Amino acid sequence: MSAFSGMEELLQDFLQEASDLLSDVDNKLVELEQHPGDDGLLNDVFRGFHTIKGGAGFLGATEMVALCHRTENLFDRLRQHTLSLEPAIMDVILDATAEVRTMMDSLSASAQPDPAPATLLAALDAVLEGRDVPVAPAAAEVATPGEQQASASVPAGSGMVDWASLLAAVAPPGTHAANAIEPAAAHAHAAPVAPRPAADAPRAAKGGAGGGSSSRDSTIRVDTDRLDQVLNLSGEIGLTKNRLNCLRAELLAGNTGPDTVNAMDAAIAQLDLLVGDLQNAVMKTRMQPVGSLFQKYPRLVRDLARQLGKEVELEISGDETELDKTIIEDLKDPLVHLVRNAVDHGIEMPADRVANGKPAKSTVRLSAQQAGDHIVLEISDDGRGIRADVIRRKALDKGLIDFETANSLDEASSLKLIFLPGFSTKDQISDVSGRGVGMDVVKTNIQKLNGRIDIDSQPGLGTTFRVHLPLTLAIMPVLVVRLKQQSFAVPLSMVREIMPLSPATIQHVSGRATLVLRDEVLPVRSLAGMLNREGDAPPFGVLMQTSARGSFVLGVDGFVGRDDVVIKPLADIKPKGVSGATLSGDGSVVLVLDIEAMLDEPGSVLLGYTFNRQDSDVAALPGPLGAALAA
Repeated sequence: MSAFSGMEELLQDFLQEASDLLSDVDNKLVELEQHPGDDGLLNDVFRGFHTIKGGAGFLGATEMVALCHRTENLFDRLRQHTLSLEPAIMDVILDATAEVRTMMDSLSASAQPDPAPATLLAALDAVLEGRDVPVAPAAAEVATPGEQQASASVPAGSGMVDWASLLAAVAPPGTHAANAIEPAAAHAHAAPVAPRPAADAPRAAKGGAGGGSSSRDSTIRVDTDRLDQVLNLSGEIGLTKNRLNCLRAELLAGNTGPDTVNAMDAAIAQLDLLVGDLQNAVMKTRMQPVGSLFQKYPRLVRDLARQLGKEVELEISGDETELDKTIIEDLKDPLVHLVRNAVDHGIEMPADRVANGKPAKSTVRLSAQQAGDHIVLEISDDGRGIRADVIRRKALDKGLIDFETANSLDEASSLKLIFLPGFSTKDQISDVSGRGVGMDVVKTNIQKLNGRIDIDSQPGLGTTFRVHLPLTLAIMPVLVVRLKQQSFAVPLSMVREIMPLSPATIQHVSGRATLVLRDEVLPVRSLAGMLNREGDAPPFGVLMQTSARGSFVLGVDGFVGRDDVVIKPLADIKPKGVSGATLSGDGSVVLVLDIEAMLDEPGSVLLGYTFNRQDSDVAALPGPLGAALAA
């Protein structure tokens, strides 16, 4: 039986509020470290611990109450200025907040938390009594619950890019090569790191396994104004439905005059408008500010930088930008990996930065902004940067690409080689690197969200990762095109223009079809050819704009029109080049094409099948795919 039988709702409310409070406390602690005399920050952190302690006491979580009470006493002395906030004391405080989060993991599993480690309690008591903090055997690894879970399922070092050794050639003249390629963990002694309780790591793993903060949050907070809008639209749709029922009765009674037909058209148009408004209103209820995701990173960057002996400042902007709650949940692990990579591999040691004419303190920037119907997240640093030729050579040495491919790659394509499975220059796993998800898994997880990731890097100046994501996964505007009698959907966000095609306008350059449009030379790709199917010369073209390959013209047989579709996955399979499927107005299945994936791997998509709910070919499709389309 649960330790909180009859109190489940109260427990969930406490966990939600305490999680928000603890994240806010973490961020204020990072800020307090920069401004130790700020009484406002001290009061805010004190109140945060006091509030958490009160809720824990109501739930009978005595061990959490005891830990929060000790920490609260420490902050009371700091507020009274009878104790100075030194780096060693700050580390003890941050260890206490990490232990509170571990205890919350136990509560989320409906179990009372275990006592805090004796080493942590001893450290808190030592600070309160004015004694030196006891020294633990070693510092624990900085890891988030999401990474602990990922490391259990992903082999060590899979796809992890060791920028430090990879970018040795970037070091400016006068920099010792040994310093450029030395593993970052070797610099951990450069700055003293306050001790962490030796029992922290196993306890954190235990908490994560118990379904703690790494599990998906199935709750969402919605502004009541948005719910009121949904309710009002539902009422309007109900009235329009009644109007349509009355008009249907008149038509069945034989009243087919122009007034009745016009009234029917007006009611259908009104219903179409209301349904569109309702869809937008419902989608807005799923939107959450990305600040709820970003707020976890100041503490992560602070701990990791201190562990590595680096000076790093995290700048966050655009945290009020809204994104679908589902996407936010699935972004946690990929973004953690990118941020950790920037601190661990992208940023140089302070002495190296000063020697190269840079400030000792580096900057990592995390930003979000809306661009049309997409969100763009940027993770950038002002560190070493990466060289495309070094990446290309490493991929060639590892046998991931052949010599001909290596010579044909431009700089942008060469940088993307770090996303290949197995691309790693890591010879030795440190306590920071080689344990989380690899860069190939980061790209895969982002593609699952119908997004893409790009790299922009300048050697010696820094690197930027850009993640492009749709605002929501629920509804996508598409252009429905035709190939013979089969319909396919392409994302409307990629469509720039629709045009007629004729053999006279198409030229062949090096054996490839091209089209000159307003002094711009564009490659022409036939949709039939991309799907490995026979086809005549396409009479129409769609000018598509992609992120990785620029613009091209997609040849099709015809158009059905624009539509807003609800995309459904194809059971347990996702064929190359297919985002999902939807139903057209006549009940037939329309596949939504993943244009980016089709361009990455031409000739390997869809296996040449024709998909139509009424076709007998459906029975011949591979298991889950055939079952999904035949359903």
